[in-house]
Amino acid sequence: MDSYLIQVNGCVDHAPMRDVHLKSAGNTVSPGKAKGRKPRWAVRASEMSKKTFNPVRAIVDNMKVEPNPKKTMISLSLGDPTVFGNLPTNDEVTRAVKEVLDSGQCNGYAPSVGYQSCREAVAAYYNCPEAPLEAQDVILTSGCSQAIELALAVLANPGQNILVPRPGFSLYKTLALSMGIEVKLYNLLPEKAWEIDLEHLESLVDEKTACLIVNNPSNPCGSVFSKSHLQEILAVASRQCVPILADEIYGDMVFADCKYEPIATLSTNVPILSCGGLAKRWLVPGWRMGWILIHDRRDIFGNEIRDGLVRLSQRILGPCTLVQGALERILRRTPPEFYQNTLSILKSNADLCYAALSAIPGLQPVRPSGAMYLMVEIEMEHFPEFENDVEFTERLISEQSVFCLPATCFEYPNFFRVVITVPEEMILEACSRIQEFCEMHYQGAEGAQDLECDK
Repeated sequence: MDSYLIQVNGCVDHAPMRDVHLKSAGNTVSPGKAKGRKPRWAVRASEMSKKTFNPVRAIVDNMKVEPNPKKTMISLSLGDPTVFGNLPTNDEVTRAVKEVLDSGQCNGYAPSVGYQSCREAVAAYYNCPEAPLEAQDVILTSGCSQAIELALAVLANPGQNILVPRPGFSLYKTLALSMGIEVKLYNLLPEKAWEIDLEHLESLVDEKTACLIVNNPSNPCGSVFSKSHLQEILAVASRQCVPILADEIYGDMVFADCKYEPIATLSTNVPILSCGGLAKRWLVPGWRMGWILIHDRRDIFGNEIRDGLVRLSQRILGPCTLVQGALERILRRTPPEFYQNTLSILKSNADLCYAALSAIPGLQPVRPSGAMYLMVEIEMEHFPEFENDVEFTERLISEQSVFCLPATCFEYPNFFRVVITVPEEMILEACSRIQEFCEMHYQGAEGAQDLECDK
């Protein structure tokens, strides 16, 4: 016999389905014939899905170009340090996961915010006198991208706005627009090593501003903010009473001549949700382990934001339990030499790339101080046959089989981004091809003027 469920005061009972009728306004309606519902298919994509837009995918997917078949493709576009195999994670990291897998103790569900022991491990790893942390201040997430999503979702409502860097990581806008949150772009200044234009930033704040996103070290810029500049940013947030969402996934990935300052260690009153994870520093982006660190010494967030994050985490029931189980050992056992070796390779590649591209007429690279990227300005007046950075990078693919990401993907036209995690010989070969390409198309002031007249 078919059955249906009756719930009364939290209890569920079973009752026979046969001969049941639905009553509505005194009328009896047979099952499947509810009043007002036409028996026709009307399945449509949700408004949220229609609002979801990733500019990187939209631009890259529309670049209908084929690489030069005579030259091996060199991709400097993807921010995944594992692609070429030259930057493997440390043996201690993989051993930690193997031990958990063999133990069979982390195959079930964990609390949606993560195992208590794992939250304690993350809190202990990042705890310092300037920004104390306890386990209750940590929410484990499925990668840093989900950390950012939860942080946005708990801080902003549809109709409010957030302040986002330009150039900046495209996911901020993708997530915000899908939630009905407006994005206001504040400018970074390439002539000041990508510092924030603080005057422009503050001018964007209004009564609907829900939070300020600060990405340091930066994707796509490879920049690292100084302590004094971070203090200036905090001063703006404090004056305007705007909380900060700190994307610090590249935290500590800075070169030897630079110092990374977690922004929460400098804040006396601005509440901060800091998002991080294993992906970049430990070179395991596919393991999808991230976290939110709640810094709220003045109790401005209070229980409301904490409780909100807990509720939001319950939508997916937490990140991978195998990686969670290994997390304490990963944080404790990874040797310092591993981090130092990674940074040494990145710094060497950054120096090589910067030096090579600086010597090419028509290009102006901005020297990076950390992360995995370098931004390059295209002096478009010297390449008049190209309309913009997208067309420039398309032709670079078709002629030289070198793929760099046009900075239009990051809301910053007439630049392109280079990923510096590839092997050294590949960096050198790519720069040599970029030089050949630019020499082929470069026009001096007079030549460019003549070409414009011909158009």
